[in-house]
Amino acid sequence: MSLLIIGADRQPGQVFLANKSLEQASEILIFRAANPLWVECCNFMNSVVTPPKVERLIRPKRGLAGIDVVELWRYRELFVFLSWRDILIRYKQTYLGIAWALIQPFLTMVVFTIIFGKLAHLPSNGAPYAVLTFAALLPWQFFANALGESSNSLVASSNMISKIYFPRLIIPGSAVLSGIADFGISLLILLGLMIRFGVHFGPRLFMIPLFISLAAASAFAAGVWLGALNVKYRDVKYVVPFFTRIGIYVCPVGFLSSVIPERWRLLYSLNPMVGVIDGFRWCILGDGFAPYWPGFWGSLALLTMVLTSGLIYFRTTEKSFADVI
Repeated sequence: MSLLIIGADRQPGQVFLANKSLEQASEILIFRAANPLWVECCNFMNSVVTPPKVERLIRPKRGLAGIDVVELWRYRELFVFLSWRDILIRYKQTYLGIAWALIQPFLTMVVFTIIFGKLAHLPSNGAPYAVLTFAALLPWQFFANALGESSNSLVASSNMISKIYFPRLIIPGSAVLSGIADFGISLLILLGLMIRFGVHFGPRLFMIPLFISLAAASAFAAGVWLGALNVKYRDVKYVVPFFTRIGIYVCPVGFLSSVIPERWRLLYSLNPMVGVIDGFRWCILGDGFAPYWPGFWGSLALLTMVLTSGLIYFRTTEKSFADVI
């Protein structure tokens, strides 16, 4: 409300408006007085009441409480899109294309069969060494590729992270999922080798998805840790390939885990990939290749700890990704 001061001696229309201009007035009521005294009148305006200024501060939740499963589900289409993008980029402008998913494990199987089977004469419990080796190469190759992609996925997606909002966990998750395509193609070679060497197709083959899920969980657990660390410390991208190259010889890929001395068997089996590889061989080759179950359950407990701590660390450092990356 503004104040108008009008005098009887003033000419009509000569009005002095305090605080507001005449252009802002929507309605002016003027009361003229019979005496020369000044009269005060009010200007009634259709003014909009300005709401009080409210500032909303959004802080990210910490720990596992900050993982919104419902929100992740809402972004499921982005999750699938990023996985498909990773598959396309991986073999873009390559002459052989996705055939590399067949060539790499096959040539590695040939080399391991010659070195460990023919030259070193390591035991195979009566199984064809080619099938024995290739059954271990499938989960290991999936794990190694998924770990390498997920550990570098946040840095590779820096443009998206710095410009738009979406759940950041989608990025390492989609990198792990993209390896399923290579695994499915390589599985065809394994089935061909089983037919070639007369390996029986048993009902345990239906348990393969369970063990590949454990391999994916292992890659995701390590990838969440290393991906978050890689945002701040770029040394990670040099460390991961080094350990994956060594890991293929440390894990029982070219040999059976039963060659490990009994006193070290439990400690050795705490590596989650040892149980995954033994589980694959068990599904394909039968009872003589069962995992070392005490170590297998221990590796599951260790995997749960690594995954939980990785998610907590990821959520704690996620708020600084856009600034640091």
